[in-house]
Amino acid sequence: MKFLRNFAASLLAIAVFFGFGFVLFIIFISALGSSDEFVVQENSVLRINLTKPLAERDFVDEFEEFSFGGAAMSRIGTIELRRALLGAAEDDKIKGIVLYAPTIEGGFALTQEARKAISEFKESGKFVYSYAEILSEGGLYMSSVADELYLTPEGAVEWNGLSSEVAFFKNALDKLDIEAQIFRVGEYKGAVEPFMLDKLSDENREQMNSMMNSVYQSMIADMAPDLGISEESLLNLSNQMTVRTPQDAIDQGLITGVLYEDEFEKKIAEEIGETEGSDINWVSYRQYNKANSAYSKSKNKIAVIIADGDIFMAKPQRGLITPTEFVKELRKAREDKNVKAVVFRINSPGGDALASDLIWREVLLTSEVKPVIASMSNYAASGGYYIAMAADSIVAAPTTLTGSIGIFGIVFNIGDFMANKLGITTDVVSTGDYSNYITASRSLTEAEKAIIQNQVNNGYETFTSKAAEGRGMTIEELKTIASGRVWTGEQALDNGLVDALGGLSDAVEMAAAKAGVADDYRLRYYPIQKTSLEEFMDMLAGSSQAKAMQEQLGDLYPYVEMIEKVKVMNGIQARMPFEVDWK
Repeated sequence: MKFLRNFAASLLAIAVFFGFGFVLFIIFISALGSSDEFVVQENSVLRINLTKPLAERDFVDEFEEFSFGGAAMSRIGTIELRRALLGAAEDDKIKGIVLYAPTIEGGFALTQEARKAISEFKESGKFVYSYAEILSEGGLYMSSVADELYLTPEGAVEWNGLSSEVAFFKNALDKLDIEAQIFRVGEYKGAVEPFMLDKLSDENREQMNSMMNSVYQSMIADMAPDLGISEESLLNLSNQMTVRTPQDAIDQGLITGVLYEDEFEKKIAEEIGETEGSDINWVSYRQYNKANSAYSKSKNKIAVIIADGDIFMAKPQRGLITPTEFVKELRKAREDKNVKAVVFRINSPGGDALASDLIWREVLLTSEVKPVIASMSNYAASGGYYIAMAADSIVAAPTTLTGSIGIFGIVFNIGDFMANKLGITTDVVSTGDYSNYITASRSLTEAEKAIIQNQVNNGYETFTSKAAEGRGMTIEELKTIASGRVWTGEQALDNGLVDALGGLSDAVEMAAAKAGVADDYRLRYYPIQKTSLEEFMDMLAGSSQAKAMQEQLGDLYPYVEMIEKVKVMNGIQARMPFEVDWK
């Protein structure tokens, strides 16, 4: 029997090996095929398909079509999208744009940045048409930039406002005999509320209402002039959910009309002087960039360092901002004589307080040598604001969620859970009263709680004092807008937490001007992105580790997995209290 098991395992290993090798071969052949030079034809139309999530940088997942779990998903880089639009606006071969954006993923600020780039393209006088089968709230916001917007006759339009739903875990933790021991400074530091309440506090509800209304007003302000509808009317349409059918959308001026796709393509063909939709020379933004290099020979470099994800003391990996990686990147930029300025692009809701401080220190050292401009994306809150505040200037999008200047700590006691649910108990031998300090196997003593609260208080004083120094405020002035309160970019400009409103391109222009190289520089982006193959190998390694643990633990694995998730929130954190995206 043992021989048969070993034989079967060997056969499986051989099958996996050859199967993986076949996949790599197919990808290699595909890559060779895609390496052919692309040439933009006369009378072409740039087709912008926004059905993949928006991100800071482009990423094409070569493995996506093989459906290997979706760990590495293709993303639309707003940097690359904007570059294509800038070139296409000046290119006589490109007659206009067709936009396809039924829904939008990726966050408010990145969506606003992509929309602005299309709006700037319109200044060339070329047409921008949009078509979709359905339009979500985000899809309508993006598509409203078009000169004409069409929907399929039986389609649907959503225009009813934004919402954010927060999940609360206190009752679940109680049932599992898990105690969340919480320490915080700031009545608005709501990141801990899901573990201590079963609904929003008044303070958290207040800031969420204020923030979401500010974001929505910014969206409406962008849409109103393009649609030719007043901001007040747009808000009333949303509040009353007046638009429920395509005909409603036509009557209220949200869309131009309804067409089937073949009819829409025939309209585009007529626009560019062709007979049929099949005659249109379509060009994607990736193809356009492939045909039009943005290479510059300038020796002057602007380093754009992109920090995207939660902030943690961990090994460098996608989705995390770690001191190990970003201290190195900032130091390299500081020591490179050809780098004349740094743009620190931040998209983070925060995370570990210590990790944030280590990165802040490197930003400070770099700003003492050359200009550093912080550019805020969807989020730059709590720890995300912390790592920005040592920059010379901070630029935020109107819809950026920022601030959240506060500190909290959570220590989970899973002792009763282990004993009552799993039958596992622990005992300890210590050399001193505090040798077993901060343990997950019991409740903290009052003395231990006092120590942790003091650490959180000290962390808050450090955060606020450094923020006050960076913003040129007194500590008292800074604390009136701190307490963990989240602000939008527009609100942060009013209260002095940021210096200007704008996107990444605005931050780059500011950095180049401060460095005295406004007309002579080239952009370089860091850290270097992993390829889809590298990300796939990382995914395989992670999957194999999880599978081995699952096989060893059997029915206990779900509990261990839950404990691992709890551990992520353990310790002193600087994190935003909630996340918001398109409804």
